[in-house]
Amino acid sequence: MHPARAVQSSDAQAATTRKALITRQDIIDAALRLVGPHRSVSTLSLREVTREAGIAPNSFYRHFRDMDELAVALIDMAGQSLRRIIREARLQVSATQEVTRPSVTVFMDQLASDARLLHVLLCEGTVGSDSYKQAVDRELRYFEDELRDDLVRLTRERGQQLTQPALAAKAITRLVFALGGSAVEAGPEQREVIADQMVTMIRMIIFGAQAMAAAEAEESVAAG
Repeated sequence: MHPARAVQSSDAQAATTRKALITRQDIIDAALRLVGPHRSVSTLSLREVTREAGIAPNSFYRHFRDMDELAVALIDMAGQSLRRIIREARLQVSATQEVTRPSVTVFMDQLASDARLLHVLLCEGTVGSDSYKQAVDRELRYFEDELRDDLVRLTRERGQQLTQPALAAKAITRLVFALGGSAVEAGPEQREVIADQMVTMIRMIIFGAQAMAAAEAEESVAAG
């Protein structure tokens, strides 16, 4: 065989081997390369994703039932990644430190460095199929549950009270994700403004919940 043809044949065999060994994560990564502030997962076609991944469309079905299942996997991965990062940031804050600013800073820094993945989580809840929206709502509830536990822990460590911590956690989570969605396409200066607003509004929610708890305690004492 001619040397050049042998090299081409070897390259073709290697490419075939790579495609045969493609993983579920390879398809997810291919989809992430296609999405962004101006492109939603809901607008992707199976043909686009498989072309980006370098596989035949039929190979897609070895890993995902359909595009909805791929989108849900992306949403779940984005939620898990962000929860881990914010959880680590909150755990590094002691009971004597202010937790809101560090948590918001971590969120905005992650948004700037990994906008494609977070865009899936921040924006897919308003577009796409019901399964997309349910997946985003599920991730939001995970955030709310973890934040509720942290709010209870921190207020207890500081000798404070907080009324309806689950509702406060829900208000904070929905606020952060709504503002985060608007920050996806913002420039650095605008993101800083959004971050400052986010911190102020979160503090308003927490201080309001603390004030309500104090008022309820006073009412209870007066009634007793």
